[in-house]
Amino acid sequence: MKIVILFETGEGQTRKIADFIADQIRSQGHKVTLVDTSDELTRLSLSGADKVILAAPVHERRHPKAFEVAVSAAKADLAKYPTLMVSVSLKAAFPEGLEEAQDYLTEMEMRTGFNPTQETLVAGAVRLGSYDYFQSQIVRHVALKGHDVELTDGIREFTDWNALAATTAGFLDA
Repeated sequence: MKIVILFETGEGQTRKIADFIADQIRSQGHKVTLVDTSDELTRLSLSGADKVILAAPVHERRHPKAFEVAVSAAKADLAKYPTLMVSVSLKAAFPEGLEEAQDYLTEMEMRTGFNPTQETLVAGAVRLGSYDYFQSQIVRHVALKGHDVELTDGIREFTDWNALAATTAGFLDA
């Protein structure tokens, strides 16, 4: 089976997630192609794919514009394949944030006109060293509001790797 992973990353967590998924796919003997939608020189081709996985982070309530443009432009081709959308956000790290995290995904689907076959909300990470002052204040006082989160060396990963592996396995087996 050949899987294409379309992704975009902000600070690197979604890239780490895409690589994790790709490694899982390869370990099962399947072929995988990673396509970074932020690379304007990359030519998007789904030719020969059996399934497609899309992965993108949420920042300031939305997925990256280049990712959404790529999905919107390819929606007719994407509709031909089983698809899994992996939406990565801090809101998904906390039970009370899941509804808002789902709203981000629903809004992206409305903007792009594409609805994936399957979707999952995945908790991202905080990397304070990659934010400017304003962004770090938003993370601390909005995204993490009400949560006592210790940031070792300015980094805290919330991604549940076991849950992500189970979701990916279920998508591959479907």
